[in-house]
Amino acid sequence: MPDPVKVVMFSAQRYDQQFFDDINARQFAGQQFHLAYQAVALTAESAILAHGCAAVCVFVNDVVDAEVLAQLAGLGVKTVLLRCAGFNNVDLAAARRLGVQVARVPAYSPEAVAEHAIALIMTLNRHTHRAYNRVREGNFMLDGLLGYTMHGKTVGIVGTGKIGVATARILKGFGCIVLGHDPYPSAAFRETGEYVDLDVLLARADIVSLHCPLSPATHHLINIVSAGKMKPGAMLVNTSRGALVDTAAVIEALKSRHLGALAIDVYEQESELFFRDHSSEIIGDDVFQRLMTFPNVLVTGHQGFFTKEALSEIAAITLGNLQCYMEGRNCPNEVAAG
Repeated sequence: MPDPVKVVMFSAQRYDQQFFDDINARQFAGQQFHLAYQAVALTAESAILAHGCAAVCVFVNDVVDAEVLAQLAGLGVKTVLLRCAGFNNVDLAAARRLGVQVARVPAYSPEAVAEHAIALIMTLNRHTHRAYNRVREGNFMLDGLLGYTMHGKTVGIVGTGKIGVATARILKGFGCIVLGHDPYPSAAFRETGEYVDLDVLLARADIVSLHCPLSPATHHLINIVSAGKMKPGAMLVNTSRGALVDTAAVIEALKSRHLGALAIDVYEQESELFFRDHSSEIIGDDVFQRLMTFPNVLVTGHQGFFTKEALSEIAAITLGNLQCYMEGRNCPNEVAAG
């Protein structure tokens, strides 16, 4: 029997090990993958932990730039496995130059992220997070908890891939008017909503929900100019990538009362915060701390993907990508340099 294929997973959490070990045992026992888990993120300093491994498995905040890729290639690593859809943290040109294969999980339970976006909208609109704390303290007053009826409201979906479409379908079920914007329109979205220019969407939508990938074209898509084009009092929701939003600009829009509410599951500087317990520490990110002072801001720590179904699917697709490479087959989820 050949030696097991060794894989080191960076930024690994206990739930990663639980689901990857389960899928590895149930679906890939014959492939003999040996999975090692490291809690540290992949950086130039930690890359040495991949010594003796054929592949590394990384997440959204791991550093996979040219320097790290050169180190990995020098250690014999042939494959970078992204256990996420986004790949903006990978230098694809350097990977191609070094002969390192890169594969991602392009779509995993889009309903999981869509449902979390809806949960953020409903929580922020009806103030259930504040009501929960009040009631636990014996305060049953309703002042400050006034929301609005979702039925009949206009919602703008920016990015109409699978997650955007799943979100649109739920909102359509609420009786919302759904607008969409995407440079690559889809027939699936047209069944639910209407495509419009971004400026039209921003001006008309009571709620704007972002579901697009991070690229040079979408970096700070919501900035001081575009935030000013939003309908006064509108809610902004981001469950996609933190850098789609210029946080400083959004803070100004909140301070001026032009932006009515903000719900985010991602944050541009989240790599220093998310997936860690900072409850006994002083958080030094002044921008994030300023955000947390607003009563109309709701933040969750990148948990949109966090369902049993999604984690199982992520593990299965990630290890399936590796199996393709080990067997010399073309990987349908390979990410190539543009």
